[in-house]
Amino acid sequence: MPPKIAEVIEHDICAACGACEAVCPIGAVTVKKAAEIRDPNDLSLYEKGAGYLVCEGCLTCSRICPVVDGFIENELANVRKFFAAKSRDSAGSQDGGVTSGILKTLFNQGKIDCAVGITRNENWEPEVVLLTSAEDVERTRGTKYTSDPVVAALREAFEKYDRIAVVGVPCQAHSAKLIRDNVSEKIVLIIGLLCMESFHQDVMLGKIIPEIMKVKIEDVTKMEFTKGKFWVYTSDGEVHSVPIKDVARYARNPCHHCCDYTSVFADISVGSVGAPDGWNSVFIRTEVGEKYFDMVRDEMEIMEDPKPGLELVGKLIDMKRKNNAEHFREVCKEFSFETGIRNETV
Repeated sequence: MPPKIAEVIEHDICAACGACEAVCPIGAVTVKKAAEIRDPNDLSLYEKGAGYLVCEGCLTCSRICPVVDGFIENELANVRKFFAAKSRDSAGSQDGGVTSGILKTLFNQGKIDCAVGITRNENWEPEVVLLTSAEDVERTRGTKYTSDPVVAALREAFEKYDRIAVVGVPCQAHSAKLIRDNVSEKIVLIIGLLCMESFHQDVMLGKIIPEIMKVKIEDVTKMEFTKGKFWVYTSDGEVHSVPIKDVARYARNPCHHCCDYTSVFADISVGSVGAPDGWNSVFIRTEVGEKYFDMVRDEMEIMEDPKPGLELVGKLIDMKRKNNAEHFREVCKEFSFETGIRNETV
């Protein structure tokens, strides 16, 4: 019998987080941007199906798939603390540099020996990397709105390292949590990023930037979604923006079924929404998150009651779910297994 992830792929809502590739004991799964699965007969990639001929039926992939696991109704219920923060070393960061600051400090303190993250080249092409030092973290500063299977890198990380931090968007934080619960305790910290949607690399670089924003990708220095618009900053000092609705329709199809905006399954969630310009909003969600943030607190400036605060975060959660929840519930009816949106606290 095919694993549950085969149905997730067949209905085109695979988040391509990379978790199944990370944990499959026989390497039957290979995740790329369209979440293809390797054909065991010729080792080439095809769009639909699964490597059933080599699958041993362990079903590990089903236990760590965020779509199979489903979503949480109230994604703020597990927030222990909410505040704004800014790294004392935030130069070159998207906002307050908190994610980079956490990783750099933990490396310097010897609390982690690897972090899984994503960097980019001068053409904004993303690359998943294993970071092993504070110096490596500098390469990952800034937000990238294109998707890559970040969690797949854990396959290599598990072989080499024992204290691993994972940084990712909600689907990646979710699968990292499932891997930590079901497969390996080597993941010691999960930092989740706030995310409304992401884009395939060829769509962002070949359509949105040149045709909608009308700029050259090599001139772009920063991208961000804020205040109802998609903003692009260029090396000549110019700022370009369009309403989010003009680009949202180009998001990956799985993003239109996602019902997690704030990375509810992370230990610490980090974003910019709810905090003043130049600061990050920080959500401490677990005892683990509290412990690790306390280790780095001295390297941060803290704002205890930021505005506009959780009220704005809540509005964006509702905005994301307004259409996505219906889409997800509809596709759930097609599955042979039960999943959905659960009314519980993580």
